Amino acid sequence: MQELSLVQKVAVWALPILFAITLHEVAHGWVARRLGDPTAMMLGRLTINPLKHIDPIGTVVVPLALLALGGFIFGWAKPVPVNYANLRHPKRDMAIVAAAGPGANLLMALGWALVLKLALALGQTLPWVSVPLLYMAGAGILINIVLAVLNLLPVPPLDGGRVVTGLLPDRLSAAYARLEPWGLLIVLGLLATGMLGRIMAPPVHALETLIYTLFAL
Repeated sequence: MQELSLVQKVAVWALPILFAITLHEVAHGWVARRLGDPTAMMLGRLTINPLKHIDPIGTVVVPLALLALGGFIFGWAKPVPVNYANLRHPKRDMAIVAAAGPGANLLMALGWALVLKLALALGQTLPWVSVPLLYMAGAGILINIVLAVLNLLPVPPLDGGRVVTGLLPDRLSAAYARLEPWGLLIVLGLLATGMLGRIMAPPVHALETLIYTLFAL
């Protein structure tokens, strides 16, 4: 495939990023609702309308800047509020709610793999449809895998940190949760030193290979 211009990259990546970030947050709220907390629903956050979820910095500025620089692409939306006290089994259910976001990203990666399969099937018949879809589907697979792996890192307040907090015995769980105020600094430190990419590369590559193999791509 040919090298894309910045405008073409934005056109290719915009939809996959919006879906990846938006449905990640909707999944948190939907699962929380199923487990007893209607907060996200009451605030109108159980919608795929991206305008309800967009964070100007995390959904627009950061992904655009990283795309322009050709670096590690990620982003975030406005977090869906979850009232811990409303959950029927708060400690366990919070771990399930946290896991729902990365789970949604992995399902979306599979969905984009189907789109890629369709684009390849169209081949030479409809190149004006197949070529854009090829680029977009590849971006969709990658961004969803990256977001799933990133969010599953066991660092509070990332989803993986909250899953670990929910699985640990109460005393250890409380101690682990106290890392949350430092979590963002830890992630930024890993990013600045290049460690984040080295930690994430093996699982990202493994999942990407698995998906491409499963769909014979």
